[in-house]
Amino acid sequence: MKLNLGCGSNRKDGYVNVDREAVLAPDLVVDLEAFPWPWPGDSVDEVLMHHVLEHLGRDTATYLGIMRELYRVCRHDARVRIVVPHPRHDLFLNDPTHVRPVTPESLELFSKARNRKWAAEGAANSQLALFLDVDFEVVSANILPSEPWRTRYARREIDAKALSEAARQFNNVIEETTIVLRAVKAAPG
Repeated sequence: MKLNLGCGSNRKDGYVNVDREAVLAPDLVVDLEAFPWPWPGDSVDEVLMHHVLEHLGRDTATYLGIMRELYRVCRHDARVRIVVPHPRHDLFLNDPTHVRPVTPESLELFSKARNRKWAAEGAANSQLALFLDVDFEVVSANILPSEPWRTRYARREIDAKALSEAARQFNNVIEETTIVLRAVKAAPG
């Protein structure tokens, strides 16, 4: 099964299109902040969350519940594709329904391998994967620069290092981030 969570009006063929707003005519009306979700454990191969996760989990306990449920329904090796606005972009800042910045670094907190590494190093990072018994590996993280940065980068007027430095110094450099997670579970025996 493939889920398009928070589909809005962006329905995808081959996916179960899910939204909490019935007026959008999703395949299934589900409030992702209410638990448990209606799918059995280990039943989902792929999840798409396109401009959704930043709208969920204003309350930390709810956000952590979403990550638990996402992990519960995913099969081993399931892919979760998350597209979010960059937290220092006006697309994020100007929408009052955006309640949580989502970054690749924040999603690494849900990796048991990263948690164990940090613990061995004595780092102060939250060991959410170990506390929640979830395990997501960050497979990739890609950025979409805003204009004029996108054109300058494409023309090789600036390199990746300069783009990264600008993103740390200024707002509106990176428009959105696409993060792919992999659910890590014991392979079925």
